[in-house]
Amino acid sequence: LGTCFGASFDPSDTGMLLLQVSCLCGSAPCLLCGCCPSAKNSTVSRLLFTFFLFLGTLVSIIMIIPGVEKELHKLPGFCEGSGSVLGVQTHIDCGSFLGHKAVYRMGFAMAAFFFLFAVIMVCVRSSKDPRAAVQNGFWFFKFLVLVGITVGAFYIPDGAFTSVWFYFGVVGSFLFILIQLVLLIDFAHSWSQLWLRNADESNAKGWYAALFIVTFIFYATSIAAIVLLYVYYTKPEGCTEGKVLISINLILCLIISAVSILPKIQDAQPHSGLLQASLITLYTIYVTWSALANVPTQTCNPTLLVRNSTGSAMATQPLTTWWDAPSIVGLIIFILCTLFISVRSSDHPQVNKLMLTEESAAGAGGEAAAVESGLHRAYDNEQDGVSYNYTFFHLCLLLAALYIMMTLTNWYRPDESLRVLTSPWTAVWVKICSSWAGLLLYLWTLVAPLVLPDRDFS
Repeated sequence: LGTCFGASFDPSDTGMLLLQVSCLCGSAPCLLCGCCPSAKNSTVSRLLFTFFLFLGTLVSIIMIIPGVEKELHKLPGFCEGSGSVLGVQTHIDCGSFLGHKAVYRMGFAMAAFFFLFAVIMVCVRSSKDPRAAVQNGFWFFKFLVLVGITVGAFYIPDGAFTSVWFYFGVVGSFLFILIQLVLLIDFAHSWSQLWLRNADESNAKGWYAALFIVTFIFYATSIAAIVLLYVYYTKPEGCTEGKVLISINLILCLIISAVSILPKIQDAQPHSGLLQASLITLYTIYVTWSALANVPTQTCNPTLLVRNSTGSAMATQPLTTWWDAPSIVGLIIFILCTLFISVRSSDHPQVNKLMLTEESAAGAGGEAAAVESGLHRAYDNEQDGVSYNYTFFHLCLLLAALYIMMTLTNWYRPDESLRVLTSPWTAVWVKICSSWAGLLLYLWTLVAPLVLPDRDFS
């Protein structure tokens, strides 16, 4: 504990407990121990807020596990009145809806928590603003606020909540998928530039070989995935929607790959190439797969799972879990992108402007002081200006909470009969449209220097 506070304390000191409490209620520096390196105050705060999001995600995952889902019957009043899921009074067994309801309410609690902080932190310019202390401290009280909102969310009467909140989740997930695509494009550009720079500086052909191998793996995986999509999600007779969607995205991926290596594009952006296009192609195929997994037609979707009101399965899959392969991949991508948002700013000024992040040198003095003193603590790097937009960061976490809520429930919702949870076409078209928007966004990053030659895209 002494290293936590940067000083040495007598274990018998009666003030030890008060110091521990102040550490929980204080700022980010107290939350670093001696084994941790010195870090920016802004980075520690973002990681802790992300930890809250991951904690809520973990609770959601636990609640949707079949064994735990059945135990939710014991919550007072949680299953009562479930016949009014869409505002219509019926008498049904809500057994298969409990995990779905619990995840929706946990998603609502996390979204409300981050929306609250997004509003509070509007227009915070530096750590000298009193609200910056709320952003970077009082973690114990923030945890209590999150717990309180979560408990209150479980008392929300059903009514039209599930139906209305589903559309909030759809819109939020669409926006978060676009954020994921921005981060993926930025990551692909940074990756390509790093390897090309290493190849130029070391004159080693190994970097070019590695670039070729990774690009080949991405394209080979994408081609194999497309073939599997045609095999499992289409039929010789029928399934026209699936055939059209797969074909359109295949053509669009071929177009962006061809555009990325055009001579004019290479002249305007020497670092653009097939590595970025292959990574975007692979992600697009994943989104297409995820969309097809929501097609509500059993003959065109072998992974479709429909639960009836008694909790049995009306599909080929047994009633064991809501998770399928697209959901697991989506969960992994969600974790990586959320951490990406929390720990770094982009190397590209245009992405920093879009994501409202910009590393400031204001904390250089604090970093030097921390190193010289030998202390392992967080130092304030935002005295002259914040290194990221607090409100936008919380809005990103809000959208992430909605995205993980929809992912864990497979974008399913109760049908009009209130007796089954089904996958609506809304989920299919939202995911497909997000893939198209992402491809257009990447295409714009390629052609923008040609369309707007007077702007600096370096």
